[in-house]
Amino acid sequence: MSDAITEPRSVLITGGSRGIGYAIAEEFLRRGDKVAVTSRSGQGGPEGALTVAAEVTSGESLDAAVKAVEEAHGPIEVLVANAGVTDDQLLLRMSDESFETVLDTNLTGSFRTVKRVIKSMMRKKKGRIVLIGSVVGLYGSPGQVNYAASKAGLLGIARATTRELGSRGITANVVAPGYIDTEMTAALAEDVQASYKKAIPAGRFADPEEVARVVAFIASDEASYISGAVIPVDGGLGMGH
Repeated sequence: MSDAITEPRSVLITGGSRGIGYAIAEEFLRRGDKVAVTSRSGQGGPEGALTVAAEVTSGESLDAAVKAVEEAHGPIEVLVANAGVTDDQLLLRMSDESFETVLDTNLTGSFRTVKRVIKSMMRKKKGRIVLIGSVVGLYGSPGQVNYAASKAGLLGIARATTRELGSRGITANVVAPGYIDTEMTAALAEDVQASYKKAIPAGRFADPEEVARVVAFIASDEASYISGAVIPVDGGLGMGH
């Protein structure tokens, strides 16, 4: 295969048991990498991937997961921080707890995971950190103040990490999907789906595989000079935000 890699890398994808994370795991497997995914239950993930239980809101849980992955596949060279939750409510009705829970999973959870893999990347003087953001993080969306804030914050992590570790061969980027064909969007009413598609210049939702291929590219040697960037995969919905 022309895009197959010469030496398999140890890849960790959080939240890889379904949806976009599952498709990303499949893409790295297709390219010949050693892939591990986390899920809360320790179940799921594509065939050929190692699935470990992890809760990104718990440092101890992540310590155990990273240790298990590194024992099986070696030091992690590619991290895709994908685990995330939503809890949509209009601002006036949103509780402090709702805001804090979404931030703790999506933003602080990404920080916890990045922190636990960078030592081995620094030793190797090579690493790829890909944070899965959202068009909502910069474009905004009613009822998603918590989710938008959590995804916007990932850019700060990527850019500060780039400033700190860019000279060590480590890149950190945000891939920001728009509306993707997953179980979540399939559950939306048909008229709601139609209104969303009308706002997207491409006129359709993306396949999860379209996001996965962009993530794989950003994690490749070909993208070694891209860092601190937001790469939108949104069919033009956010356009420059």
